[in-house]
Amino acid sequence: MQDEHGRAFREAWIAGVTKHYPGEPKPGYIAPWDDTPDWERASAAAVYGQVLAFVTVTDGATAKLTRDQKSKFVALCWTGQIFKHIPDPKPAYVADWDQLPDWQKETDADIFESIEQAHSRV
Repeated sequence: MQDEHGRAFREAWIAGVTKHYPGEPKPGYIAPWDDTPDWERASAAAVYGQVLAFVTVTDGATAKLTRDQKSKFVALCWTGQIFKHIPDPKPAYVADWDQLPDWQKETDADIFESIEQAHSRV
């Protein structure tokens, strides 16, 4: 299940980057799952789990959050994973949400919503 969740996160990331990134994204941004570093795979699965837990414990009330709120949640969870896996990360890797580029904010919101939709009570 962890691998499946990580892959779903990565697919949502690639879809968001493809949609929102201005110009041609860096190859690493859109690298397929099998070419993604182990720490990044683990992080993708972990953040997926954190979003899913949030959606679950609120009984789906996360649907009422704004896109900015959803994006901030994903970004903060990802920053935690950066600190976990990278001993001395570049400041840009752990920047506050308001310092992130718009394409990344939109991509993070898309990721949250894709997880939310995958687990909505229909």
